[in-house]
Amino acid sequence: MSRQLHASEHDFEPQPGLPEVLPAGERLLWQGAPDWRVFARRGLHWRKFAGYFALLAAWRGITSVADGGSALDALVTAGWTIPPAVLALGFIVLTAWLVARTTLYTLTDQRLVMRIGIVLSLTFNLPLARIQAAELRANDDGSGDIGIRLGDDDRIGALHLWPHMRPWQYTRTEPMLRALPDVQPVARMLSEALIASLQADQRTVVEPAATRPQGEPAGTWTTARSPHAA
Repeated sequence: MSRQLHASEHDFEPQPGLPEVLPAGERLLWQGAPDWRVFARRGLHWRKFAGYFALLAAWRGITSVADGGSALDALVTAGWTIPPAVLALGFIVLTAWLVARTTLYTLTDQRLVMRIGIVLSLTFNLPLARIQAAELRANDDGSGDIGIRLGDDDRIGALHLWPHMRPWQYTRTEPMLRALPDVQPVARMLSEALIASLQADQRTVVEPAATRPQGEPAGTWTTARSPHAA
């Protein structure tokens, strides 16, 4: 009996999520990927689209009754919204699943690596020394996103990053770790790695991760280089 063999482009990675094996002295701290359910719900706004189609169906049914139609006519009229709703919501779910399946984030003590891309796989190496700040956006269920602010000279095109970028930031894109199911520990590890990187580079921390300015929303932290650093 013959067996059909299957291989993907990621099967040939020397180390999962990385373009090469980690060099000696570099430590792997964490690897993770988006949760497709969280990404569909919060990143692609599945609930908002579902609500839109529900309102559209209700409006069509009410309009039909207002025009003199029967209850059956209202159901039939409202039912015409079901096929486009299924297609649209199904496309959102499929996109979220593909994004989660093809994405792998890697944090080491020296860099953050983002392997992304559904059709064309891309890998971005972001040295910790080049990261100016990071911001956590946590949700009530423990999931969340981590935005990365790069230096002024570091630019990544929005078409290359989407959807792993801060929303509505197109002229100056900010990479983002999307829809992490348990974001707080990851944020803590990244914060500690950034602080260690800055200290190793003889820089100081402007705003430690343990503090936040008065009035800043809870769940948001920032670590940045000192403006007086060399």
